[in-house]
Amino acid sequence: MAGVSGAGRAAVWAVAILAGAATSGLIAVAVLVDMDTADRAASLAGAVAGLIALVVAVAALVRPSGPGGPGGNGRRLRAGRGGIVAGGDISDNAIGRGSQVTAPTPRRGRASPPQGSTDLRVGRDGIGAAGDVRGNAIGDESERR
Repeated sequence: MAGVSGAGRAAVWAVAILAGAATSGLIAVAVLVDMDTADRAASLAGAVAGLIALVVAVAALVRPSGPGGPGGNGRRLRAGRGGIVAGGDISDNAIGRGSQVTAPTPRRGRASPPQGSTDLRVGRDGIGAAGDVRGNAIGDESERR
């Protein structure tokens, strides 16, 4: 479960264990009691599962979105073929064949404050940044001293 937080991982395991227990219980009712009772129990379990799924879906739609989601502080960064896109500042980089940056000391920290939401699309072979672009050598055989 790569990319799932600790709380999310625990929730997935809890749901898996609960579903396994419910399935085992329904099989036990079918084997030990009778099919009519098992049918009613399965219908009730399906209705409860459907209501839980409805609550989870509504909660997922209503909660504030995280990075990459709609609204809030979401970021959508897209680059075409050969394009370069950065979600923040681009500084003191050499981009392209033969490019070289010679800077006495690297700059620390952000030059621009973080922005709310970003929608940045860069076309084929383009370069784009959601923040500041400074101190770069961009293009064939370029150099900055």
